[in-house]
Amino acid sequence: MNLVWFRNDLRINDNNSLHKACQQDNVMAVYCFDPRHYEIGEFGFKKTQNFRAKFLIETITALKASLNELNIPLFIFHGKPEKVLPKFIETHDITTVYLQKEWTTEETYVLNATKRNSPKTVVFEEVYDQFLFHPDDIPFPDFQKLPEVFTNFRKKCEKYSTVRDCSKIPLKRDQRNLISNDTHIPSLKDLGLSDFQKDSRTAFPFKGGEKEALKRVQDYFWQTKKLSFYKRTRNGLVGMDYSSKLAPWLANGSISPRTVYWEVKRFEKEIVKNQDTYWLVFELLWRDYFKYVSLKHGGNIFKIHGILGKKYQWKNTSEELEKWITGTTPEPFINANMKELERTGWMSNRGRQNVASYWAKELNQDWRIGAAYFESMLLDYDVHSNWGNWMYNSGVGNDPRDRKFNIQLQAQRYDGSGKFQKLWLQDTLF
Repeated sequence: MNLVWFRNDLRINDNNSLHKACQQDNVMAVYCFDPRHYEIGEFGFKKTQNFRAKFLIETITALKASLNELNIPLFIFHGKPEKVLPKFIETHDITTVYLQKEWTTEETYVLNATKRNSPKTVVFEEVYDQFLFHPDDIPFPDFQKLPEVFTNFRKKCEKYSTVRDCSKIPLKRDQRNLISNDTHIPSLKDLGLSDFQKDSRTAFPFKGGEKEALKRVQDYFWQTKKLSFYKRTRNGLVGMDYSSKLAPWLANGSISPRTVYWEVKRFEKEIVKNQDTYWLVFELLWRDYFKYVSLKHGGNIFKIHGILGKKYQWKNTSEELEKWITGTTPEPFINANMKELERTGWMSNRGRQNVASYWAKELNQDWRIGAAYFESMLLDYDVHSNWGNWMYNSGVGNDPRDRKFNIQLQAQRYDGSGKFQKLWLQDTLF
């Protein structure tokens, strides 16, 4: 019996672990809602709050339905993987576990503990499946030689690397494995969280799941053709179409970056090829880059001095944190962005850079507190991009310029009419 252990690869399209497992006769799948993901972390926030948790529940519901169509049962547990999986592996006589390779601290601990607790005969077959450019295909075979500047990484990859084809959806199994599966998907309440109604102002009104991701691609690329304006609108603040909004689905692996890339290439061939279409691939490369940065620097991406080892005098002021989180700082543009995050779990790219710069550069507060709050709240939290971007904006990461945003000028440039600020500060004066 072969087992697919789903983690951040929650799809059936272009999923190499699933594809490999289905080359064998008997296949089962498993997903664990790790209770540690819903507990309060080092910096005082629940690691996953209700926005991303609900999106994940929707995603797992969709994944289970898609696997059912392939006659592959998905077993769902609310428990620590290193406790749950070894028993499951032994009970069902699993010989090989297929899974996406992860390397950050917590994921590595969980996998190693699971291996230790499992029968020694079990093979864990890991694959890198979250990249645009596979690690074997980039011109930096030694991760320690990865450039510390994104532009150098991008130019070499664009010149020397190619994007692999997507793997096919496995064929439907001849018959369902005759195994009882009475496991169920936990509710928000089961996870210790509260349900909520979506805020009508949200720029991300979408649901989780692979089919929803593909529907978004169909709409943004082919129905509205908004992709052809992407670069010109990506710094927008209001509405669902100023950017692709694919990040939440990419973050939990409901869609692969390769799928997005090849759809861009098809769009360029059939509709138009311009700077806007290129820029979406450019953003996928940034996503890749932060993953490679964490591969190179390991746990340093979580340390206060970052990957540069710069020793600033960071503060930890509870009053400033309260104002920042609740959107009651002296800066209306910061407040509007923080209220959007608090009410919806979403914030624009432009907003994220400004609120991070304000927290770390204006207030000189411990940047890791900001990163941890984003981890808790963001629908599209991705460990590599989140902590990489926070280091970048805080002067301890991959930005040689160590920039600081002028918040008032940013507000004038990107919200000159005040439309965004009025939307989120309508019950306050500014």
